[in-house]
Amino acid sequence: MRSRQYGPDLTPPWKKPTAVPEVAAETDLVVEEVTTGFCGAVIRCEKTAEGPTVTLEDRFGKHRVFPMGPAGFLIEGRPITLVRPRPRAQAAGNGGRARTASGSIAVPGARARVARAGRIYVEGRHDAELVERVWGDDLRIEGVVVEYLEGIDDLPAIVREFGPAPDARLGVLVDHLVPGSKESRIAAEVTGSGDGGGGGGGHSNVLVVGHPYIDIWQAVKPATLGIEAWPVVPRGQDWKTGICRALRWPENTGAAWQRIVGSVRSYKDLEPELLGRVEELIDFVTAPA
Repeated sequence: MRSRQYGPDLTPPWKKPTAVPEVAAETDLVVEEVTTGFCGAVIRCEKTAEGPTVTLEDRFGKHRVFPMGPAGFLIEGRPITLVRPRPRAQAAGNGGRARTASGSIAVPGARARVARAGRIYVEGRHDAELVERVWGDDLRIEGVVVEYLEGIDDLPAIVREFGPAPDARLGVLVDHLVPGSKESRIAAEVTGSGDGGGGGGGHSNVLVVGHPYIDIWQAVKPATLGIEAWPVVPRGQDWKTGICRALRWPENTGAAWQRIVGSVRSYKDLEPELLGRVEELIDFVTAPA
């Protein structure tokens, strides 16, 4: 016997799960991330090996990267599932406002802020040039100076000499920061974290983050250079020279780098593993004391 009130489905209406609507993550859509409470406007979406991610920008200009997933965000207090927009919708969502190479809303006529005491260190000149190319406008507005180390071996001594403090935080971007590497051991020594991840007792004013690539060259998407993938260079060979040989470029690493960095126009030309780390460092050194 079937109930006239409920029809074939005998579940009362108030016990049926409410469908969570899917909303396209169009540029400038304001959402709140449920686990952290971070509220911001969508500035870009990326497809990663772990799944799609969305970068939000709050009213202070801070960026955070979150994974997309079922009911992971709120709009006006109501749960939604954020999904990647169709290419046309994402392009139209800009509203005609100019953006910087990093995807931030451009501020026409803005003057560079007086440099903060805090700094971001990167390993080498190529790293510094790539960060400047994509995040230069943001760094000048925030007053953040980027310097390069010419390698990570002397990082502990450099940190001691710098003397990090709450109003002078130090962020470090490291190449090939993977468990068990030399880089991870040095990072652990600097941060006191024991795992090279950054932070830790007595070192809360230092943050060391890294990407998994052998060199910053690999953080540029292969498609940006018109290649299918970065070549694998056998051990024992100079990596950059091996890349030039494999790609049949002249064996001039300086010229090769100019070719690579000259192909980068915006954050879309870089791998998400680098994007999130640089934005994390900018957030760290610009946080209130």
